[in-house]
Amino acid sequence: MLIDNVNNKANALQKQRNILVIASMGLLILNIFMMIAVVSKDREIVLQPMLSKPVTIRTGEVDPTYLEAVTRDTALTLLNRSPAALDYWMSEVLKLVDPSAYGSVKRELMKIVREQRNSDMVQTFAMSALRVSPKKLESQVEGIVSTYVGSKVISTQSRTFNFRWKYEGVSLRLEGFEMLGSEEEFDG
Repeated sequence: MLIDNVNNKANALQKQRNILVIASMGLLILNIFMMIAVVSKDREIVLQPMLSKPVTIRTGEVDPTYLEAVTRDTALTLLNRSPAALDYWMSEVLKLVDPSAYGSVKRELMKIVREQRNSDMVQTFAMSALRVSPKKLESQVEGIVSTYVGSKVISTQSRTFNFRWKYEGVSLRLEGFEMLGSEEEFDG
């Protein structure tokens, strides 16, 4: 009787051991497949090749280098336009606009599109200075605005533009922009 009990317990332990070995082998194989999947997965890294300094993005505050880069790109997109690309120009500018300011900015852009469509008028902007104020979420660009009709320059003027931004989470969006008069100062 004692031998039968010992034999039954040994068989039960052997079955448990076999189940444990099979489960362990299954988990080992699963881990190997998961490691292969993780190692072979493509990674995405956002590169900013035009920045001269590293940029950090945090909630609550805008890195001055990031504000400068976004302002530079926005100013060049906004202030260089031709009749052949007005629809593309307007859609690219509107992608940068904060939803709360979308309607008013779109109205201003539509005025420009109506004036310039079906004309030979091209506007170019050559930036000469850029200042940012991360605390006020504003930036200013100075430069030469040239207007051409056909191949003839009809106007070349030094202009200053102010950009107002909204920063939520880690998203920087354009709230508005305007051309400044020569007497207005920027206190960054």
